[in-house]
Amino acid sequence: MKRAIVGAGAILLFSTAAHANCPAITVDDMKDVAVGEFPQQYELVEFETAADCKMEFSANPEAETLNSELKGNPPLPGLAERIPSEPLVVVPYKQVGKYGGTLSALSNATEAGTSDFLSIRHVNLVRYADDLATIVPNVAKGWEWNDDYTKLTFFLRDGHKWSDGEPFTSADIKFWYDNLALDPKIIEKPQDYVLVASERMTVDTPDDTTVVFNLPSPKPGLLAHFATSYAQPFQPKHFLGKYHPDINPDADELAQEAGFENGLEVVAAYYGNSDWTDTPTPMLSQSDKVGNLPAPTLPTLESHVYVSETTKGRKLVANPYFFMVDTTGQQLPYISRQDELYVDDDEDRIQKLVDGEADYKSQSLNLPSALLLMENRDKGDFTIQLKPTIASPTFAFNVTSEDEGKRQVFGDVRFRRAMSLAMDREEINQTAYFGEGEPIQYTGFSPLPDFVPEELRKAYVEHDPEAAKNLLDEVGMKDTDGDGFRELPNGEKITLNLQFATQGIPSEVVELVARNWSDVGILSTVKEVTPDEYRSAQSSNQLDVGMWRKGQPLAVHLGTNNYWIPPFDSYFDLRTGMLWAEWLDSDGANGVEPPEWVKQMGMDVDAFQAASPGSPEQAEYGRKLAETIVDQMLFIGTVQAPAPIYHRNALKNVPDFKTWSNEYYRTFPYRPAQWFFSG
Repeated sequence: MKRAIVGAGAILLFSTAAHANCPAITVDDMKDVAVGEFPQQYELVEFETAADCKMEFSANPEAETLNSELKGNPPLPGLAERIPSEPLVVVPYKQVGKYGGTLSALSNATEAGTSDFLSIRHVNLVRYADDLATIVPNVAKGWEWNDDYTKLTFFLRDGHKWSDGEPFTSADIKFWYDNLALDPKIIEKPQDYVLVASERMTVDTPDDTTVVFNLPSPKPGLLAHFATSYAQPFQPKHFLGKYHPDINPDADELAQEAGFENGLEVVAAYYGNSDWTDTPTPMLSQSDKVGNLPAPTLPTLESHVYVSETTKGRKLVANPYFFMVDTTGQQLPYISRQDELYVDDDEDRIQKLVDGEADYKSQSLNLPSALLLMENRDKGDFTIQLKPTIASPTFAFNVTSEDEGKRQVFGDVRFRRAMSLAMDREEINQTAYFGEGEPIQYTGFSPLPDFVPEELRKAYVEHDPEAAKNLLDEVGMKDTDGDGFRELPNGEKITLNLQFATQGIPSEVVELVARNWSDVGILSTVKEVTPDEYRSAQSSNQLDVGMWRKGQPLAVHLGTNNYWIPPFDSYFDLRTGMLWAEWLDSDGANGVEPPEWVKQMGMDVDAFQAASPGSPEQAEYGRKLAETIVDQMLFIGTVQAPAPIYHRNALKNVPDFKTWSNEYYRTFPYRPAQWFFSG
């Protein structure tokens, strides 16, 4: 159950030169240097041993200038004081890069469509390599499980520092867990991944570079969670802790000096009230008070740090304390600056890409947009990769609708099956996806593990409008007034309000499905809204039908049960059963009691996560979960098709992506800290 901790106690040599004594190996040309324990990266001593060299280190010549833009940062010390004594050595894909440049990116709005850009600078304790199968060190240099998966120990890098130069230690992980993730004053309800079968863990810190998660029962998928999640299990105790009343008894007084009511209000200004890493900084959320704070944004371990934020976008500079180096000893990242522009209109976004006004884009790009991009790639000097998706456009009826008549039919599985059979997925495939997709049913798991029968993926996907009509008849939905559209069993008219955002689903798919449903007598209206408007309506239980990409790999399900218990996903994704969730959260005091099969799924996913990876027990519970979610048709799949990934050709070391996916956190497996610009 162990992972070796490679290298320790290295002596660092520093230089201002552009090159070092170690060979400039790349993934394309390893120069006979043996591959390390983990693909495309080494710990320092491991690399020096393999390459028979002593590494010298050098930094971005703009480092002092960039640091001066980080308000609140002290003057920049030498490189020896900035990088860990055990930096992570990253092997560039094709070339050892050069410093400089500004990476331009497009997002939708402040907290909408930003995860793609965030993934470029993101770090976590571990990550998946670009094979999407191998977990490798990242912030942590190694880890170790005990035999029964009830104790997970991480080993950190000696000398690692936050972006303000303060030490990063195991105390920052314990602070995150005890004082943020599990503090109801900060996050009202703890996220599932910080619990094990609904029970809390404990965190021990035997020394500054060792942190131990003690689990009340086995959860081997906890490691996979850290490899795939935007939620970072560390926060700067030295910075946030002084505003937390459980850490600093003078927290409220200190906050009031800055114009805040209390310390927790300052914590919320910096950290937010959830685990979403990309919450607005005080530069935007507290613009009238930010000048009274010690810094305009939290210290970070990421490759780039915010220096400005408005409603139009954000700007970042390279973290002068970043913990990665390339094979010649150059501190990463290569790219000095990042600019993010908010463009919420899909046509405007595509036109900006055609015009070369962004360097990389994936999120919110759908296959229908690919044709225009492909036609302009030579003129615009950019590359389009069409890659398989993991999540695909999925529909979900609001089974706890506030409208009792709608709730009755939406909650009837015959109605949901009818609406699946009414869909003409082949037409959707040909019209929206140029015939490149595959009609599928939502099974929860994507791609299918061996324990999920292939036939589940094809359940109720045939286009059978007559069978759909018969099921609607059984539900009691008849056309009682002869206008061609069915009424509810209580005689009331029904029109499905199909609100959607192109960030989550192509408009072509929504329009085709609406027409298919009309053909079996269910009237609907289609309206495009912003992602924020969609999420707000979904969370307030106002949607008739939710629609967004949905589907998760096995790795994600091993770490969180969110997809199997109401409301079946996070705020940012496709959900239903909001009142079921309220009932469960309140121990039956509020909301609507879910059916027994929903409660059983919650127990089954806990058993699934506790089972040993690859065991017959895990397979049994996994198959049962997939069978239940398909049989109950709570979520209705459509077509799984590839999607485009865009990058300008001037951006180098961008590899061939394995998937277009948020589920493995977009660019995180592809090491964007080693991207650089030519010319």
